[in-house]
Amino acid sequence: MKAVLGLDTSNYTTSAAWFDGAQGHNEGRLLEVQPGRLGLRQSEALFQHVKRLPEIVKGLEQREIQAVGASTRPREVEGSYMPCFLAGASFGESMAHVLNVPFYAFSHQQGHLAAAAWSAGRLDLLEQPFLAWHLSGGTTELLKVEPEGCSVRAEIIGGASDLSAGQLIDRAGVLLGLAFPAGKALDELAQTEIHSDCYAVKLKNLTFSLSGIENQIKELAARQKPPAYIASFTLNTIAQVVRRATQEAQARWPGLPVLCSGGVASNRRLRSVLTQAVFAQPQFSTDNAMGAAILTHRARKEEFG
Repeated sequence: MKAVLGLDTSNYTTSAAWFDGAQGHNEGRLLEVQPGRLGLRQSEALFQHVKRLPEIVKGLEQREIQAVGASTRPREVEGSYMPCFLAGASFGESMAHVLNVPFYAFSHQQGHLAAAAWSAGRLDLLEQPFLAWHLSGGTTELLKVEPEGCSVRAEIIGGASDLSAGQLIDRAGVLLGLAFPAGKALDELAQTEIHSDCYAVKLKNLTFSLSGIENQIKELAARQKPPAYIASFTLNTIAQVVRRATQEAQARWPGLPVLCSGGVASNRRLRSVLTQAVFAQPQFSTDNAMGAAILTHRARKEEFG
């Protein structure tokens, strides 16, 4: 069966995916982070990606590959760069050369948006303007997205000015003794003590700061509040400020749909309050190569018909 191959080597996940225009499959694995640490140096991430990519690609079902694509940078803006994406980019270009097929480059953010739209059954969003959240360990951005060729162009209109939502979740999780990255475990912990308490984050022109909530979390831990209470408090705070920013953006751009992407978008507390938004399926909210594969298929179709 004919398909295209997509690759993504983000800061914490190595992934590869095939897509045939309708269906696809993603294989991915988190990078290893030592207990108690809050991340990896770029050199460490790059090394792990280089080692793992052949194994990840072998895990995919065999297809006749017609094109290869990869995320080569964090965002589709000048100067956007992160060394870990070199692994997928160089591996992908080499494969394309050997297979004598075209290679296409996209940004990690473009891939997230494409994967979210496809997994939600809304690929039509890529053909029209829409609002989007990119919520991850390194990014908490509210975007105004426009179609551009086979892909999309995203303009940042709001979001976090300091800590990303993913960083806050990971720091709270590690403080509570959870493994890094802590998103899934903190979500599970929060489900054991559901309450509505949160920190009142200030929202100004669709932008907000999350550094204050980190201090509140440390204070709650020092007062020996139950870990489940702190987990709920953390996620409530993120969910509420994202909800308020979304409502304000929809008031400014009425009628535009809202798409949520990125690992934090798999959080159940956030999904429960953003009822007006379109969410990726949880497995395609986290970093994955499916978006790169989808955009690669669209690019090949645009070039060759």
